[in-house]
Amino acid sequence: MHTTTQTDDKSISADLFSMKVSQRRSIAMLTGSLLLSAVSMSVNAGSFISSTEYLPYQLPSNIQETCDKRDNCPEIEVKYLKSSQNWIDEIANARIDNLVVNSQMTESAPIKGKISEKEVKDALDSFVSSQFQDMPDDVSWGYNLMVAPNYLGHVDDFELFEISSYVYTGGAHGMPYSEYLVFDPSTKKQVTLDDMLISGKKPRLEALAYDAYKTWVKTVAEDVSSYEKNWPFTLSDNVTLTDTGVSIRYQHYSIGPYAYGMPILNIPYNKLDKVIKPHFIPK
Repeated sequence: MHTTTQTDDKSISADLFSMKVSQRRSIAMLTGSLLLSAVSMSVNAGSFISSTEYLPYQLPSNIQETCDKRDNCPEIEVKYLKSSQNWIDEIANARIDNLVVNSQMTESAPIKGKISEKEVKDALDSFVSSQFQDMPDDVSWGYNLMVAPNYLGHVDDFELFEISSYVYTGGAHGMPYSEYLVFDPSTKKQVTLDDMLISGKKPRLEALAYDAYKTWVKTVAEDVSSYEKNWPFTLSDNVTLTDTGVSIRYQHYSIGPYAYGMPILNIPYNKLDKVIKPHFIPK
């Protein structure tokens, strides 16, 4: 399994040029895959090929004219998956469309039926227009909306992806979001946490995840019991397979303040015997 990430720091500056540079660096840090080349390709041992392509979106002419004068045009960067498996593309890209349409929500976007190209364009038009409806004329920064898939590799035959998004509508920082997707080529379906679990074993997984949570808390706080009064443990269903175990991803503010990022709790396979189904444990 392989991963690609980019990291840097972010600050909001009064100077427009510095602000744009720092915003771009922050986006690279918080979303990892968003600045990958649209034509870069990853090939695993099974010859699965993954690339991305940009949504050809243009700002409405009235927005373009206004933001050119103010030098604060909104930035839109939406990428779709283009792989050697069309069924994976359809599932992943439908999820990307959902995230775009629900881009101004603070919680993860609900999954709904197929979204039309018009709905996506209308959502983007509404997003960029809201910058000039909500902000004073002298504001020097622009809204950002970025969504992209990232191929993480594979564990056995399971193909692993992450969809990352970033929304900035002002303030000290934007809001990143990250969601794992696991695909089973044998069934041509997306795999969920419930699919992985042996019947009746969710409480055992929750106990293992809580142990991992306590281990993580010790890296950011001195006392676990005090910490969890403010940031109590919850079980996330945002999971993926790795070479060594199952990883559980949390969004900002789920189990910690924004400064602590998007925590990942790791549970090794040697603790998951008789908890997840055997074929999800690498041979």
